[in-house]
Amino acid sequence: MKTIRIAIAGLFLLVASTTQAQVSINVNIGSPPAWGPAGYAEMEYYYLPDIEAYYDVRASQFIYFGGGRWVRTSRLPRQYSNYDLYGGYKVVLTDYHGRTPYTYFDRHKVRYYKGYHGAPQRPYRPREVYGYNERRNDRRDYKHYDNKHYNKHDKHNKHDRHDDDDRRHGSGRR
Repeated sequence: MKTIRIAIAGLFLLVASTTQAQVSINVNIGSPPAWGPAGYAEMEYYYLPDIEAYYDVRASQFIYFGGGRWVRTSRLPRQYSNYDLYGGYKVVLTDYHGRTPYTYFDRHKVRYYKGYHGAPQRPYRPREVYGYNERRNDRRDYKHYDNKHYNKHDKHNKHDRHDDDDRRHGSGRR
């Protein structure tokens, strides 16, 4: 009887450890960023020639030279905070596997100079669009609101709607 209990406990621990392993395997670590080039899901590094930096896909970190050394961070440095990651060209480093892609920085800098563009690239996932068009996905009818509100109060409109109304109705105001 004692042997059966030990066997059941051992089986339970085996199942529990297998379940734990499945959970850790299914965690989505190292997936390409939305702005990364499509078709290269298994790559480790991108080189960004316009800002002379690398992106480590597995660690989700940028690698750039700053303060006399190579730095790894989750964000770009302040001087590149406005850099368009979707629009900038990404060189996929297919021939390097390791932890220090900047070992070959001198080669990368010459071969993939600032402004370099190779074959056309599509992003891994399209850029998210925020603002006015975002509300078009909910099924409400905004036509009445849009025409009434935006045309009447649009500061960028060449003709003020009030002036147009006055001219039509003969108020004499020009």
